[in-house]
Amino acid sequence: MAKQHITTTINGEPTEFLCEPNETMLDVLRNELNMTGSKEGCGSGDCGACSITLDGRLVCSCLMLGVEAAGAEIETIEGMADGETLHPLQQKFLEMAALQCGICTPGMLIAAKSLLEENPDPTETEVRYWLAGNLCRCTGYDKIIRAVMDTAAEMRGAA
Repeated sequence: MAKQHITTTINGEPTEFLCEPNETMLDVLRNELNMTGSKEGCGSGDCGACSITLDGRLVCSCLMLGVEAAGAEIETIEGMADGETLHPLQQKFLEMAALQCGICTPGMLIAAKSLLEENPDPTETEVRYWLAGNLCRCTGYDKIIRAVMDTAAEMRGAA
């Protein structure tokens, strides 16, 4: 199969890459673009470790083909911080120890950011529902939920 030339935008930057027609976006990110923040936890869309946003929609990059990125706007964990300044969610995850091994953390952060962009004042149930596609074997979720809730309150100026 001939590699396809893809032009897209990743984390606000125009990006071009070559990929096989059957290559996943996760493999493109990790192997072609050296963006190793998104993790492969399952390869079947069940764990959320590879979560990115595609045109503002939360997706598992292991279920998306790289060729589907053509002309799209993609955001990955690498684009979440502003230079050396962490996004408030990233900072709160650190402060509240809402991570352990780190495999799920990039996907959790992308999903939580996506939630707060859509709903800046979520209930705990809404946070739990929104993050239900992201599996964590280490933390028990409580610290993650608290970190998202506290970040939402701080970003609204309610804390």
